[in-house]
Amino acid sequence: MKIALVGTTAACVLGFRADLIGALVKDGHQVFAFALDYCAETRAKVKQLGAEPVDYVFSRAGLNPLGDLINTYKLSRLLKKIAPDIVFSYFAKPVIFGTLAAMLAGVKRRLAMLEGLGYVFTEQPGGASFKVKLLRKIQVFLYRLSFPFLERLIFLNKDDRVDLVEKNRINVSEVSVLGGIGLKLSDYPYSVPPKDPVSFIFVGRLLAEKGVNEFVGAARLVKAQCGNAKFVMLGGLDESNPGGLTAEGVRTLINEGLVDHRGHVDDVVSWLSASSIFVLPSYREGVPRSTQEAMAVGRAVITTDVPGCRDTVVNGVNGFVVPPWSAKDLAEKMMFFINNPDQIEIMGLQSHRMAQQDFDAAIVNERLMSYFI
Repeated sequence: MKIALVGTTAACVLGFRADLIGALVKDGHQVFAFALDYCAETRAKVKQLGAEPVDYVFSRAGLNPLGDLINTYKLSRLLKKIAPDIVFSYFAKPVIFGTLAAMLAGVKRRLAMLEGLGYVFTEQPGGASFKVKLLRKIQVFLYRLSFPFLERLIFLNKDDRVDLVEKNRINVSEVSVLGGIGLKLSDYPYSVPPKDPVSFIFVGRLLAEKGVNEFVGAARLVKAQCGNAKFVMLGGLDESNPGGLTAEGVRTLINEGLVDHRGHVDDVVSWLSASSIFVLPSYREGVPRSTQEAMAVGRAVITTDVPGCRDTVVNGVNGFVVPPWSAKDLAEKMMFFINNPDQIEIMGLQSHRMAQQDFDAAIVNERLMSYFI
């Protein structure tokens, strides 16, 4: 079959769809990977996977109804030329407009996956602003428009299905819950976690909704009780986001000796292996890849009781689930590991076992491909 994968960036194709592409190609399917920003290097890497890279144009963010309509029509022309048997869209805008474009192109089978509901569906400590409420209504309207043309809609967790489809009574033929998108587990070998000193690692963009402020607040509380505890933050800045840490703010934290920040790194595994506990105090996720990676290498996890995050932790078994927005609760669980260092390895082994069982990309992709056949 000809299968078109319609996403956003080339980095997402290579980072999140490479295993799926490899499995589809191995099964004899012809794969077309659509992205917005291919360069010569990423195009060559996609070809090495066995897929055909396809450029298309769309605004990733913001609302420009006329521009989106024009780009939907252009995408439909591209799809009509390729004539795929299936169009599989992922991420919000491709799911909406890629589905509509596939329908216009006469593609009979249209599937989509939402790997999380995004910022407008994320609860904030101060409540949703008028702008966010308006954007949520617009997005729900667009989902109402596009979902009836889908053969199947796939979520990563049950909460997203409830919060989007059931609460808003959106019509869609079939809804499936996949779980985490999985990892090539051989790339994430188990290692014994260090315990002296106990170190906590956060991996993600340094944004409020990722829980970075709670991580920093908890670090401050823990440092007051245990001065040799270490706190590492990996992830880039986004100073255009009002909830993000600024470069100046991060420099201040580093100069205080509160955190070690290394920005975006390519060798995440080595940093996870050098840390004792993984911490993600996010406000909402699909099923976070960073947590899957940490669990695979055998790290206990402290995360929040919110959609997606709570799907990765059995409380008290492989880590702890804490209320969102609470640096105090986060710090209490950090102190538990400092005071009970034997639990670092015990709970880390449970994480590793769960990752082997639930996050093997080969098994997950086999399940995903079963929706295509």
